[in-house]
Amino acid sequence: MAKMTVRDLDLKGKTVLMRADFNVPLDANLAITDDTRIRETVPTIKFILEKGAKKLVLMSHLGRPDGKRVDKYSLKPVAQRLEELAGTKVAFLNDCIGEEVKKGVAAASEKIVLLENLRYYAQEEGNDPEFARQLAGLAEVFVNDAFGTAHRAHASTAGVNKYLKSAAGLLLEKEIKYLGDAVADPAKPFMVILGGSKVSDKIGVIDNLLPKCDAIIVGGGMAYTFLKAQGKSIGNSKLEKDKIDLAKSILDKAAAQKKEIVLPVDHVIVDTVDANARTEICGQDIPDGKIAVDIGPKTVELFNQKLSAARTIVWNGPVGIFEMDAFSKGTKALGEFIGSLKAVTIIGGGDTAAAVAKFKLQGKMTHISTGGGASLEFLEGKTLPGIAALSDK
Repeated sequence: MAKMTVRDLDLKGKTVLMRADFNVPLDANLAITDDTRIRETVPTIKFILEKGAKKLVLMSHLGRPDGKRVDKYSLKPVAQRLEELAGTKVAFLNDCIGEEVKKGVAAASEKIVLLENLRYYAQEEGNDPEFARQLAGLAEVFVNDAFGTAHRAHASTAGVNKYLKSAAGLLLEKEIKYLGDAVADPAKPFMVILGGSKVSDKIGVIDNLLPKCDAIIVGGGMAYTFLKAQGKSIGNSKLEKDKIDLAKSILDKAAAQKKEIVLPVDHVIVDTVDANARTEICGQDIPDGKIAVDIGPKTVELFNQKLSAARTIVWNGPVGIFEMDAFSKGTKALGEFIGSLKAVTIIGGGDTAAAVAKFKLQGKMTHISTGGGASLEFLEGKTLPGIAALSDK
């Protein structure tokens, strides 16, 4: 990496400010339902303390409180879970800037201090210099370990860097390594799987990765715009009418580059998208009035056959409505097959990571990104503000 990492910093006796991504899902009782993002940050936290830091001040956002104090978006439950995962006491402060916070950090007997939700202040998302300066004033050095927000130029990701020497944490370093290698120098054959509902969400990824990969496998809602572009019948399946010409141009571009775009050859179809709907399997043409909700068994076989020799796989987007069990078989079968391969398997964040977690396949993948939007932008070849703002080596 051309940017500094936490390994390059002298942390002994220093107070360290660290941006984490503790934007975790909570249930109605404010209990954390998935602590992956907290777990993934623990190695950096332990590393900083083991290197002799005097104190570690953690900051994050949670949810979208829109610049107001909203109790259900408090980070207090995170402090409690972090204590369990890190195996040490965590002091929780009920604000993130101001004299009281400064005093609270100085007075805390605990080595770890967690600040309250950054997004209680509109200045965070506005990348307000004064807000960033106040955050920076809490420490002597800054570590960013929040890949999930690295695509946002906010005060805590791209503002505090102006006042403090800054470096990537171990998680951010890992994300840059795996996603960066996939974009810059993947082991071949290199296969890309794209799913999700919209072609428009993935145009940048297709444009950036098509010249580098051997084939792109397309599933999910976005596949039906491509099939429509090929003149296939898609019934009432998901369609971006205004993107049919774009899908045609992508298919033409792939053909010109001698790259294969692999589309579903059969589908799981229903009359209405309902968890209890009666499902049928149909071929490539979908009957009028029917809606495709998952890839069919022949498509699973085709996709697996195409992937079998791959040495690098990037997967971004499920290939069916995996949240409903009846429509999750294709995504599950694909995940299980990918997990069985001796390939570098990189899973985009968001829905793809949620699908992998649902089917308990986390341990079978090389890398699961903690950032949905950030991983997408990285794979598009964009410069992420939170990475660009780090100190150069």
